[in-house]
Amino acid sequence: MLRTIGSRLLLLIPTLFGLSILLFLWVRALPGGPAVALLGERATPEAVEQINEQYGFNEPLIVQYFTWLGQLLQGDFGTSLQTRQPVLQEFAQRLPATLELSFLAIIIAVGLGIPLGYLAARRHGRASDHFLVGASLLGITIPVFFLAFMLKWVFAVQLGWLPSEGRQDPRLDATHYTGFYVLDGILTGEWDAAWDAFLHLILPAVALASIPLAIIVRITRASVLEVQNSDYVRTGMAKGISRSTIRSRFILRNAMLPVITTIGLQVGLLISGAVLTETVFAFPGIGSFLARAIFTRDYPVLQGFIIFIAIGYALINLAVDVSYSFIDPRVRVS
Repeated sequence: MLRTIGSRLLLLIPTLFGLSILLFLWVRALPGGPAVALLGERATPEAVEQINEQYGFNEPLIVQYFTWLGQLLQGDFGTSLQTRQPVLQEFAQRLPATLELSFLAIIIAVGLGIPLGYLAARRHGRASDHFLVGASLLGITIPVFFLAFMLKWVFAVQLGWLPSEGRQDPRLDATHYTGFYVLDGILTGEWDAAWDAFLHLILPAVALASIPLAIIVRITRASVLEVQNSDYVRTGMAKGISRSTIRSRFILRNAMLPVITTIGLQVGLLISGAVLTETVFAFPGIGSFLARAIFTRDYPVLQGFIIFIAIGYALINLAVDVSYSFIDPRVRVS
């Protein structure tokens, strides 16, 4: 197991190296340039040349790349052109918000997706199965930003049940230690702050969870249908093994491998959904900051944030691979 983990971690090196090249070239290919974004209406040729000279944007691309790569290997991810703050600091400030939102979204997606997918498989061909399949298809096809606007308009604007934007009511004098507002409220005993932060999470988390939820329902349904028709399941039933044992140990456990793979991929993809969701709900996380960096062509932020996200995505997939051995002994033996 340790050898497998070590080899997978070593594979990250060429993967991230290749990604860094593609990322560097993509960012430099964006229309306009950082100097024009910074100067705006004051973007005279002299001012643009001064900015390019100051930040090294007039150097050859290969020189810029290896300069950036050398700084990256030293832990220096650069400085934001907009906020003048280190990229690492900006990332650390916004990461808790996105993690808190993504954590609730994946809880919703997994907590509802697996039971609903199993229910659809158990009632295969019935009305409930057709309804769940249709609902999951609808969940996949509805764009995240459209669902986010609809949720915001119905539950925040029309009904007034939930907050429409932000992480917490600014009128609350809440104490923040970890950056995770719900956790901070629980640790400090400020239950009103914790509850308010949780209410601010509900609408963006539901919008963000919509596509992963629909995909998990469909994958769970297909996997359970395949497993429950297997020979070993029929053999277990013929031997008189209880239905609860067959469902938990024979069907669900063997059906979980493709489901876990799907969950791992969806966790990694939540960041892309967070860009739209956080923008709609003015949620101050990585996604909204990354969206602003794209419009302002903030090269250091784009490069640093995407490298961080890529590393996290790779580690999540490694964790998924390792979890296989705990679920299916055949993987561990092989």
